[in-house]
Amino acid sequence: MERSRAAVAGFFIVAGLWGCGYNDLQGLDEDTKAAWSEVVNQYQRRADLIPNLVATVKGYAAHEKDTLEGVVQARAQATGIQITPELLKDPAAFEQFQKAQAGLTSALGRLIAIAENYPNLKADQNFRDLQGQLEGTENRIAVARKRYIDRVAEYNKMVRYFPTNLTAKFMLHLDERPNFTVADEKAVAKPPEVKF
Repeated sequence: MERSRAAVAGFFIVAGLWGCGYNDLQGLDEDTKAAWSEVVNQYQRRADLIPNLVATVKGYAAHEKDTLEGVVQARAQATGIQITPELLKDPAAFEQFQKAQAGLTSALGRLIAIAENYPNLKADQNFRDLQGQLEGTENRIAVARKRYIDRVAEYNKMVRYFPTNLTAKFMLHLDERPNFTVADEKAVAKPPEVKF
């Protein structure tokens, strides 16, 4: 009788551990970190391209000093944020990182717009190559962010769903991770005004 009780108790313990999601949570945590590393990698690739792009534009548009300095400052702000594992756990730090990257994207947009005013610059092979690399990098950033968003959504579901939420909270001390958001959702929801 005592043996059968121990066997039944052992069965329920093993069954309970099987459904606790410990390994699944660990795997999703690693997947999320790997996806984040790819996002950081693509942002770094963009940051590495910027000095060459600025130098090329400088030769043609020396009097566009404010725009060029704005790009350099935005790059410094974006690369000045320490990217640590804690960044993924701190929504305020994550938002600061996201704002710095958005500022850099905006500054790059102004820099590319300058090229429209300089036909010789647009024709320069070096500039066209750099612009193509930058466009490709922006696409890679979008793909990396999408993969990260998907991984965080999957991770956050596991952290919130029962019974894995108990494992996440009490055994692993895992919390939900912040995700990318649109800076101004109202502006995105509003259709653009078209004037002729």
